Amino acid sequence: MFKSEIRILGFDDGAFEFEDKWKNKKRPTARKKTVPVVGVIFRGGHFLDGALRTDVTIDGVDSTDKLAELINNTRHKRQIRVIMFDGITLGGFNIIDIRRLNEETGLPVIVVNRKMPDLERVRKALRNFRNYKKRWSLIERAGKIKQCKLKGGKNVYYQSFGLSDEETEEIIALSSTHGQIPEPLRAAHIIATAVVKGESGGRA
Repeated sequence: MFKSEIRILGFDDGAFEFEDKWKNKKRPTARKKTVPVVGVIFRGGHFLDGALRTDVTIDGVDSTDKLAELINNTRHKRQIRVIMFDGITLGGFNIIDIRRLNEETGLPVIVVNRKMPDLERVRKALRNFRNYKKRWSLIERAGKIKQCKLKGGKNVYYQSFGLSDEETEEIIALSSTHGQIPEPLRAAHIIATAVVKGESGGRA
């Protein structure tokens, strides 16, 4: 049983655009090489306590290192009890190694998705990278994707490491106070979008 004001650090990345559409099954060059990633410290699903920011390489392999460094060096770390992500990738296909992030920070990790990810589609996209096998192994290391039913009958899907299924679902439920997605992720999305575009917009 967790306190309703458990400190959750939720992350999301800012938007970015490619110069061209995918052609010849190759990943095009992005207009910028990095994308901002915003983390917010939330007390459950109620109060915003702080914010963090780093940058990761678009389609790179540095997200886990950048996040571990950011989390381990923040003055907020002693209060944080769990790390949460809106999906397992940042900046396109910069995949987070949630097991290594858990090991390097000592904090459990939850990955939340609004919809069941199409893993076969992800696998096909990853084949465009030379280090396809390494990237795909990070998806597999995150474990089985499971379903969590929220109040009102809506479902979200998750992977987690360092927590039981019961603990994970309890944290997702208590932090989803205003919609289908936990508040730490909703707030991180709003801020990250504003950092890139100057204002937030669309669904958060």
